[in-house]
Amino acid sequence: MISIIPKQNRPVGAIFSLLLALTIHQTLTSNVPTTAATPETSSPPASPVTPGPPERGNYNVTNANDTVCLLARMALQLNISFTSTSQGKLVQEVLNLHPNLVKFSGSCESDRASLILTEDNITLTFSFSLNSTSNKYHLSGLELSASLPDMAKGLVVRNTTLNYLVGTLGHSYMCQKEKTLSVTQNFSLNTFQLQVQPFGVKGDFGAAEECELDEDDMLIPIVVGAALAVLVLIVILAYLIGRNRSHAGYQTI
Repeated sequence: MISIIPKQNRPVGAIFSLLLALTIHQTLTSNVPTTAATPETSSPPASPVTPGPPERGNYNVTNANDTVCLLARMALQLNISFTSTSQGKLVQEVLNLHPNLVKFSGSCESDRASLILTEDNITLTFSFSLNSTSNKYHLSGLELSASLPDMAKGLVVRNTTLNYLVGTLGHSYMCQKEKTLSVTQNFSLNTFQLQVQPFGVKGDFGAAEECELDEDDMLIPIVVGAALAVLVLIVILAYLIGRNRSHAGYQTI
């Protein structure tokens, strides 16, 4: 008698499901594009928003005899860097001083004078020195104290080794063009329409000594005018020479 071995039941449904799942997985993974991870980069600090040109203010200092000893007319703009509380990083800001809000004071001595400007939480101090030998004065120091709402801590910067705004005793120093005075790494001062006289004041500004920027502006029209004058002279000479030659061509018989 031949024995018959019964067939084992194969899990056909399970195998079919496994094959279907593998096929779907391959299809999905082949269709999804691979993307490279983008490294994080720190964005550079935003450029400071520059306000419009500042207004020109008139400032003076009187001595113990109630006589004016220092005169200044100028428009001022502060460039400062500080740690921002809201942004948590170093930022730059440009601020105009407003003459109608500024309180001014100062002092005068024989060879030293100062002008102090205060607006809200900002105090700006100018220090001038006079060389009695050469009768030349200059801006020798600038100090800024500022406490703005977004500052992590108050800013106090100074430089007492400057050599700006050089003038002669009894004369004023003038610079109508914008001029940048670098003070420290965190502070520079822009001046506009500046005229200052810290020594030898006799009621009003003395004769003005102009800065190089203003002299360059005056030089351009002078050069242009001289060039035009030379051109006119050449034309006149050419005309006279041509006229003489035409007369020489006719002889009396």
